[in-house]
Amino acid sequence: MAAKTLIVGCGYIGLPLALRAVEEGREVSVWVHSQPTADKLVSHPFRQVIVGSVADEALWKKLGAYDRVIHCASSGRGGADAYREVFLAGARNMAAYQPRARRLLVSSTSVYGQAQGEIVTEESAAEPSTETGRILREAEQVALAANSIVMRSSGIYGPQRGVLFEKLRRGEAVIEGDGSRWINMIHQQDLVAAIAHLMEHGEQGQVYNATDDTPVTYLDFYTWCAAFLQCPLPPFGPVNLQRKRGLTNKRVANARLRASGWQPLHPSFREGLRADFPPD
Repeated sequence: MAAKTLIVGCGYIGLPLALRAVEEGREVSVWVHSQPTADKLVSHPFRQVIVGSVADEALWKKLGAYDRVIHCASSGRGGADAYREVFLAGARNMAAYQPRARRLLVSSTSVYGQAQGEIVTEESAAEPSTETGRILREAEQVALAANSIVMRSSGIYGPQRGVLFEKLRRGEAVIEGDGSRWINMIHQQDLVAAIAHLMEHGEQGQVYNATDDTPVTYLDFYTWCAAFLQCPLPPFGPVNLQRKRGLTNKRVANARLRASGWQPLHPSFREGLRADFPPD
């Protein structure tokens, strides 16, 4: 019998992850927040599409037992209430109603509040300064207490997604301060592959940073991208202090994930952007 997999969140990461699981011969169900999203999935070979809030215990109670549950839903750019609903309640329900499944929660490197350019590993302090970061950290603690795997993803980019790169293309980019702050990124393909890898080889109750091999400063990022696009370097400007995820400055290390046997297809943003935007 095919292993039954539930993927909570079927968007930019969840959909390619679900399709990969189908190709591997798994029986896949997906969970989405709204009916319009569910309607877009009717052509895909999923066993079931569950629609509703992951905070709804009644929906969880209706589920049968799954072998694997992956929580990769997003907050939809929402604030603290959305984080409590999606991450905290979602982590609690996943642990309570799928106790025998192998489980993974996708979190974020935003839980690291370091701001002095430190190299950050999974052993580093995770003390976020923002309310959303603290809620996410609490969700992690719930997941870890239930022996789930926690993956902390850095900034995700890839096809149709890349905030900084798109700002440069639109002429809206600004290099904040002196451009020395660090950026940590991972390509969509590499994050999907990392999740699939940890579901096979990850240690339960463990935290893994998911990021590429090459943190880069804002100045170096935009210098390379401007040359790649053959456009002017963006202007320098003041640092934006009004960030929902807080103003951090750190270099996230992926050594633990690499030691488990994973390696990125795109070791840096350079390989990723060349793949996503090949020359004509």
